[in-house]
Amino acid sequence: RHFWGWLNAVFNKVDYERIQAVGPDRAASEWLLRCGALVRYQGYEKWQQDYNGLPTGPLGKYKIEAINATESCIMYRGFDYLDGLEHVTEIKLQRCIYIQDECLQRLSETKNLQKSLLQLKIISCGNVTDKGIIALHKLTNLEYLYLSDLPGIREKGTTVRILQQALPDLEVELDLE
Repeated sequence: RHFWGWLNAVFNKVDYERIQAVGPDRAASEWLLRCGALVRYQGYEKWQQDYNGLPTGPLGKYKIEAINATESCIMYRGFDYLDGLEHVTEIKLQRCIYIQDECLQRLSETKNLQKSLLQLKIISCGNVTDKGIIALHKLTNLEYLYLSDLPGIREKGTTVRILQQALPDLEVELDLE
């Protein structure tokens, strides 16, 4: 078990030279797929899931529009890959054991995501608490937030109220016990 944690940390190490060399979308695609997530590019229906099948072509041609991190090993240390992404409209974090409040805070503080992110789903991420959900208040264009099976959320009424005061246009859907 310790070995896998170490390996996942290696997968999440940010290679800033790679980002410079291939651009933010390509570098982020490589990181996400290495960690077991899927990406969908602007103008494409199909989800990219095969690292070896990453599309080639002119740099900057493929812009990440959606991220599905279901059961992936993405963790905080890799989130610098998100900084250069300008077209991400939806993110799904489901059964991600390394996602915690600091990750959601980092997501919320990512300037490009503050502009582009419209939908966020957080499902069965056991390390997320009220603090992490409230931290999402900087995602000013977020239109839809789905929260399900998050045992760390103890004050769901208060948490949602605080978030909706900050983001009055936000639709929040809850499936919490």
